[in-house]
Amino acid sequence: MKNATVVQKASPSSLVLRTTEDNGVATLTLNRPAQYNALSEALLEALENEFSIIAADNTIRVVVLSGAGQAFCAGHDLKEMRQTPNTAYYEMLFKQCSQVMLSMVALPQPIIARVHGTATAAGCQLVANADLAIASDAARFAVSGINLGLFCSTPGVALSRNVPRKRSFELLMTGRFINAKTAVEYGLINQAVSNETLDQAVSSLANEIASKPESAVRLGKRLFYQQLGQPLEEAYASAGERMACNMGFPEAIEGIDAFIEKREPEWS
Repeated sequence: MKNATVVQKASPSSLVLRTTEDNGVATLTLNRPAQYNALSEALLEALENEFSIIAADNTIRVVVLSGAGQAFCAGHDLKEMRQTPNTAYYEMLFKQCSQVMLSMVALPQPIIARVHGTATAAGCQLVANADLAIASDAARFAVSGINLGLFCSTPGVALSRNVPRKRSFELLMTGRFINAKTAVEYGLINQAVSNETLDQAVSSLANEIASKPESAVRLGKRLFYQQLGQPLEEAYASAGERMACNMGFPEAIEGIDAFIEKREPEWS
């Protein structure tokens, strides 16, 4: 049975819309369809604000990031950028964008990118930076700044941490578009499905994660990214400490006891 949803406007400008289902799945929709959801300063601010609100909301279990209109996200708003042609402004803008990306990683809840149309430059960066991603098989991806004489430096940070080195370097240097099937092969996204089944596939994954114990999901996401940045020995030490702590969680005790007793766990 589909859960009822409550629509909440996320900011006075309505640049990011939020819907929250009864089971704790929140969907954030980038809402600049006429501009293909290009990341203006105001949109970045609205998105950062939403992540801050969601991080403090224990009722939200999973976040879906989507785009309104014909595209997921066309990257930075180049017209807006050219209106203030100075280095200090550009440094501020890219710092603002980087903070949004860091907030995605720091967010306690897993983020699933729901991708349709195109995801280019910083839009592709959003996909790479999400914890999981499902795309329409008609979706296309690129870090195409090089075609304009602007190397996609900040998108390259997220891309190179998701796509093998030579693949990511090739994409950055050529600006070529890849289709959804290739994006799966490269590791940029998890699944490519038909446009007709995109919402179903995203909902299925989100609901599956939302059904897991919240404490284990939050601990797991935090540890996953922490250990990636550690040497192997430190990673095992951190993982062992967290797993020992996790064993004492009421949800883990109930889950293990249920497994031993051959019954379904009863989680609140």
